[in-house]
Amino acid sequence: MSISTPLTLVVNCGSSSLKFALFDPRESEALLGGLAECLDAADARIRFDADGERTVTQLNGGGHREALAALLAFLAARGLLERVAAVGHRVVHGGERFTQSVEITAEVLADIEACAELAPLHNPANLIGIRAAIAALPAARQVAVFDTAFHQTMPAEAYLYALPQQYRREYGVRRYGFHGTSHRCVSQRAIERLELDPTDNALIVLHLGNGASATAIRNGRSVDTSMGLTPVEGLVMGTRCGDVDAGALLYIARRAGLDLDGVDTMINKKSGLLGLSELSNDCRTLEQAAAAGHEGARTALDVFCFRIARTVGALAASLPRLDAVVFTGGIGENSANVRAKVLERLAIFGLDVDHERNDVTRGGACAVISRSHRPAAIVVPTDEEGTIARDTAAIAFGQSASAAEVA
Repeated sequence: MSISTPLTLVVNCGSSSLKFALFDPRESEALLGGLAECLDAADARIRFDADGERTVTQLNGGGHREALAALLAFLAARGLLERVAAVGHRVVHGGERFTQSVEITAEVLADIEACAELAPLHNPANLIGIRAAIAALPAARQVAVFDTAFHQTMPAEAYLYALPQQYRREYGVRRYGFHGTSHRCVSQRAIERLELDPTDNALIVLHLGNGASATAIRNGRSVDTSMGLTPVEGLVMGTRCGDVDAGALLYIARRAGLDLDGVDTMINKKSGLLGLSELSNDCRTLEQAAAAGHEGARTALDVFCFRIARTVGALAASLPRLDAVVFTGGIGENSANVRAKVLERLAIFGLDVDHERNDVTRGGACAVISRSHRPAAIVVPTDEEGTIARDTAAIAFGQSASAAEVA
């Protein structure tokens, strides 16, 4: 590789994590990558995977800013920071303004900020990453890749709420869906792995992590999804409640004396697995605790898996048939227990879990975990960073231009 070859840095700020990867636009594999996790918690840490070695640095309770500072220092120490010519950012909410990936301008940045109240756990974190990258790399082209863009193909029957439509017209209140970058890349890999007809297929993809969503995908296009106006709707998540009777929220607010900010904090930060278990939002912690007899942990996992299975059943109504259920995300890729519990509840569709294969599939492996073939159950590692890098390179360097030509 020439020292003049420009590189693409991908920054993916999640609600409690920061994934990153560095790419040569001419190559499919990342040059280096890593993950900062448990951010804003006592055990916050950042992991760097480079040159076949893994190093971990404690962040001492730090959040996204501290993780980004550590990442930029890591790149600078290796002489890589000055070679970054483009930065691709995952942005969760693009509202109705953004239907595809775009280069970041002052106007785009303002529009992303305007959507922050729709994704309060994510867009502010995304903005931290964008502003830090602009400050550290003022000459690099910055690109935003939106989670909501993939779901713009949903029909009106799937995205409309049964509310007075003046709020749709005036405030854009409708269902948008999220995790679109993950659903897009995972569905394509599943189609290839299962050798499905690319022009005639029907999948339900389950992106399961601290944030979780399910999407019905017909011929590579999103036709329905579990998340809505914000990432709160849908499945039970780490700290988000998912589907809940709006009347219950009004009742709690009145009885507990909560204002709107208090309700927002409750449904986004104190609910989900954390609220159910009264122990943790981390699935790994809950599985260990449940095995040791913790009733709250067991209940949280049971509700989590039941809601996933119920949502699969609902999304199936958007498809002509079901070719496969696809698991991805941190929990989807690594928790054999969650996958088994979900699939056992989906026997009505003919899904039959292969426990032997399921139990050994983890850590980024791609594998069919069902005895049944149609529908099949498959684990497919998500590659959000690779997808973001490809979109970024297409915008920053042009579809046909090589990295060398841009240098």
